[in-house]
Amino acid sequence: MVVGGASSSSSSSFVGIVRGFFSRALHSSKASAGPAAAVHGIHVFHCPDVVGIVAKLSECIALRGGNIHCVDVFVPENKQVFYSRCEFGFDPASWPRDEINNDFMKLSTLFNAERSVVRVPYLDPKYRIAVLASKQDHCLVDLLHRWQEGRLPVDISCVISNHVRSPNTHVIRFLERHGIPYHYLPTTPGNKREDEILELVVDTDFLVLARYMQILSGRFLESYGKDIINIHHGLLPSFKGGNPSKQAFDAGVKLIGATSHFVTEELDSG
Repeated sequence: MVVGGASSSSSSSFVGIVRGFFSRALHSSKASAGPAAAVHGIHVFHCPDVVGIVAKLSECIALRGGNIHCVDVFVPENKQVFYSRCEFGFDPASWPRDEINNDFMKLSTLFNAERSVVRVPYLDPKYRIAVLASKQDHCLVDLLHRWQEGRLPVDISCVISNHVRSPNTHVIRFLERHGIPYHYLPTTPGNKREDEILELVVDTDFLVLARYMQILSGRFLESYGKDIINIHHGLLPSFKGGNPSKQAFDAGVKLIGATSHFVTEELDSG
């Protein structure tokens, strides 16, 4: 189980985290009016760690005339597991979208990858998401405004909350202006309205918890079956569960930001 949350002081960091999970396609907003000299692509890779993975990834892109903009690589200590995230520019006339998939699929087969995902925000359909929020607005408002600016390349199907918002509030006016439905589902300790939430999000690609202060059950996670991203204060994994800010204060922590994790059944451990 997990609780969604982020401290108000971490609002500015919040969007940076969300953007990372939305494929960090900041360059895609610049390309939205049409392709420039190069189109922006993103590749995420997860496989057993062996020698030569980075070389082959680089070769795959370079042989097609692509240019790597940045690469993040991570290999955990005491684990033979390789993770990478690569952003690159390419000319779709020289490297058609279908051939990009085929080329990276060959690498996936070569390295027995568990996960190999390619996204081209300018060419690919946008992910469809739903946002869950509770009473406090700061994380939700930050996310909505960055989406309005084109910095989050997703379609927001709806906002779901366990707190009512009056018609003249900033959030409701914003949602109405953009045609995004707002669903108020009040919860009780014995009824978290999970079945109704599942009905509302059935056609989404993933969910975002923007300070949604409710615990999602294992049954909900299994029924939904897709990723749920929890935006959280930057105190994890050291300070979990109830009143983490007090825990951190008592431990002498002076500065926090925002972090995020995929939701699992275990509280704050995704």
